[in-house]
Amino acid sequence: MRKITAAPVLTFSLLLLLIVVLATGTDYLLLGRFSLGDFRGVIMTLGWVLLVYLYGIAVYRIFLRYFPLKEGEIAAHSGEEFGYQVYLLFYLLLFYPLTRNHLLPTPLMRLLYQALGARLGDNSFSAGVIMDPPLTEIGANTLVGHDAVLFSHALEGHHLSHAKIRIGDNVTVGAKAIVMSGVTIGDGAMVAAGAVVGKGTRIASGEVWGGNPARLLKVSTSSVK
Repeated sequence: MRKITAAPVLTFSLLLLLIVVLATGTDYLLLGRFSLGDFRGVIMTLGWVLLVYLYGIAVYRIFLRYFPLKEGEIAAHSGEEFGYQVYLLFYLLLFYPLTRNHLLPTPLMRLLYQALGARLGDNSFSAGVIMDPPLTEIGANTLVGHDAVLFSHALEGHHLSHAKIRIGDNVTVGAKAIVMSGVTIGDGAMVAAGAVVGKGTRIASGEVWGGNPARLLKVSTSSVK
């Protein structure tokens, strides 16, 4: 595992300070002038938290415009590594608590992941965790089950690389399944609950995979034309 260096930490700290200042100023301008009675403190605090996340998402997306996550190996001490480490601090310190708290309803999680850069087709939802939203593409009418995990990075010792996860239409990823970087899942396929789909695996349309490591179990007859 690579150590996060001082430059990304300082950059993230400055961006977080900007977010806090913007949220505090906006909170005061929107709510501070009104008489909110006995609930003033509670309302202003909730408003501040909401604004922190709204500004946080905006600053995060602007940062990714200049330092986008790219597929392939990430060399040590490179500009890509700097961008990834700042992105990682954003995700782990600001957004990860939202994706793991099980408090947000699944439809709101869909909006959150889209705001963080994931591509989700119509009527697709995740009740699991998408670790690298900018590198995740999911088609229409697809469900990622409870506590399933999708991560598009591979961190092996000092080796770090990115590869997109691409999931088609009408796919089911079962609860607590793990989908690793570079996986492609075709239309109508299914990943069984608890399965571990290894890096770079290609699951064809209509196939059912399960196990650890995941392997082909059968081809769904309903998807065969």
